[in-house]
Amino acid sequence: MFEQLRQDIRVVFERDPAARTLLEVLLCYPGVHALLLYRVAHRLWRGRLKLLARLISHLARLLTGIEIHPGAAIGRGFFIDHGMGVVIGETTEIGHDVTLYHGVTLGGTSWNKGKRHPTLEEGVIVGAGAKILGPVTIGHHARVGSNAVVVRDVPANTTVVGIPGRVLMGRPATDDSSAFLSYGQSDAMPDPVAKAVTCMLDRIHQMDRRLQQLEHPLKTHRPPEGQPDRPELDCLSHTREG
Repeated sequence: MFEQLRQDIRVVFERDPAARTLLEVLLCYPGVHALLLYRVAHRLWRGRLKLLARLISHLARLLTGIEIHPGAAIGRGFFIDHGMGVVIGETTEIGHDVTLYHGVTLGGTSWNKGKRHPTLEEGVIVGAGAKILGPVTIGHHARVGSNAVVVRDVPANTTVVGIPGRVLMGRPATDDSSAFLSYGQSDAMPDPVAKAVTCMLDRIHQMDRRLQQLEHPLKTHRPPEGQPDRPELDCLSHTREG
């Protein structure tokens, strides 16, 4: 237990530049408090003392604003930054070195018993306000941008943004997917909606240029004087008169 606590504190110093002293982390970081109480509740849950485990998790929620079900499985190096409003469901599985920010929900979409909450593999970063719903799998070192809503599996080493979550493809092969990015965001991260709109505008411009090319011969060719511009219409008019 104490070894896990030391590791939880070490992770804070690694991922939060605002952390200054050991005493500050112990007293002022709700993510550390919630994780400490979760460790106790989880052991009780596995020992079939489920009511007591739920009471401890409820106490942790009152004290920290973070709700972690004691049945969830959480690996080493887990870090919750700020933490208020984080909800982690019963069948959630979290791998090593995962980071969550405030307002994250790892929730279920079914009332059926069994696996109904997400699985986050090693090194995942989930930005503030993101919602990951259902028994989906977030691949290792994937990044979920702030306020994204994810309802499908996410491949490893990718970034998901938007509602519903869309995977951003085409990341450079030299990109260090293990590099830590706060809130799962990057300055160079493209907007998939803006990219789609840009592609549509480019296509419209191409069609417009093609139409101008087709219209140009018609504009330069003038019919003899007295001959209608639309002879087929003139024929139709004679047909109607007949």
